[in-house]
Amino acid sequence: MSVATFTKTGTKATSPAKLDKAVFGIEAKNHELLKQAYVAYLANGRLSLAVAKNRSDVRGGGKKPWRQKGTGRARFGSTRNPIWRGGGAAFGPTGNENYTHKLPVSSKRTAIRQALSIAANDNKIIVIEALPLKGKTADAAKLFDKIGVTKNALIVVEHKSDELLRATRNLQNVKVVHAPYVNVFDTLNADHIVITEDALKAISTWLGSAVPTKQTTAKEGAK
Repeated sequence: MSVATFTKTGTKATSPAKLDKAVFGIEAKNHELLKQAYVAYLANGRLSLAVAKNRSDVRGGGKKPWRQKGTGRARFGSTRNPIWRGGGAAFGPTGNENYTHKLPVSSKRTAIRQALSIAANDNKIIVIEALPLKGKTADAAKLFDKIGVTKNALIVVEHKSDELLRATRNLQNVKVVHAPYVNVFDTLNADHIVITEDALKAISTWLGSAVPTKQTTAKEGAK
């Protein structure tokens, strides 16, 4: 499988790069695994920031509203009861909720292969020899315009340099990722996926059929 290939200056390469069929040629019979990986990525990035006060956290309520018996009303020991106005919340968020989803490493890799295969079938993948950017946003914008990147772009490199990050961080809808950190969420949401030749080799080594199943990357271990 060959894709559009460019030199580091943005001109069309004479020999197109070939994609590994074990990574970019997977047929997704259904999208159930892709959905699980997509939802897991969002869930693992979710922060548990919401905290509600329970009846012990709400100020006041130390005095019993009325005596226990003889009034004809229901017995209450505090005005901060959850069913009272101004009372504490019952079963509210505590800030200790765990929203993470766990997927096996083999399932994560299969989902990434499926996402990359879908992108390859849709002609979203662009291979470039290198990104010799020197930290200037204008140079990055000019280079991306030459290779036809105009919408949401995912830039995959083997190593993220300070010059590359400085040149791309002010460009809207452009995200730079390290090759072993490619994920289903970014791959499916990107309109163009620009991969350098070194990053393409790293992805083939990481997701290729010859890679042992027990080998994990830093991101896979963190998820």
